[in-house]
Amino acid sequence: MVRVKICGITNVEDAFLAVEAGADALGFVFYPKSPRYITPQQAAKITRQLPPFVERVGLFVEESPEQIERIAQESGMGLVQLHWDVDQEFLEALQIKALPVVRVREEADLERFADRYRLVDAYVPGYGGAGKRIPLEWFAGRDCSKMILAGGLDSENVSQVVGYGFYGVDVSSGVEREQGRKDPWKVRSFIQRAKFASL
Repeated sequence: MVRVKICGITNVEDAFLAVEAGADALGFVFYPKSPRYITPQQAAKITRQLPPFVERVGLFVEESPEQIERIAQESGMGLVQLHWDVDQEFLEALQIKALPVVRVREEADLERFADRYRLVDAYVPGYGGAGKRIPLEWFAGRDCSKMILAGGLDSENVSQVVGYGFYGVDVSSGVEREQGRKDPWKVRSFIQRAKFASL
């Protein structure tokens, strides 16, 4: 069954909504230019209240390993997601488990970090939240079992991607009622359709 991450969590109500709907992971954005930015202190207040077995993922853009480690520890993250072009050396410099993000311009980009779990998102000049999709035909016949698909997903189209065998799907703006606030119906519908479309 595909795993679901609800990203861009900014408040405890949305966190519990996602968890109760069946989310496997919650994403917290530590990129100050994002409309979904949250401070480490605000994130810590939320993560301390979460039940066990829910992964807490911190999203970073162009930070040093030391800064990432400090913020992750302060905010209670169990995993970090790196939204810029990092290399293997950078990943190995981190003590915390890291998920590289492959910003896909062309089909060949899908082979980056092919030996490890990674998030794949359509390339846009900025970072995240643009709702742009990777052409699904690029995934046909490809091993997607270590990929987490992001970009342009919502409750209306997520069932279309389940059959490709992705490890997980990641959504933020596609389940919002306004920037930084989740829509309860969209969250529940997205998770249901992602997890049960293939059954």
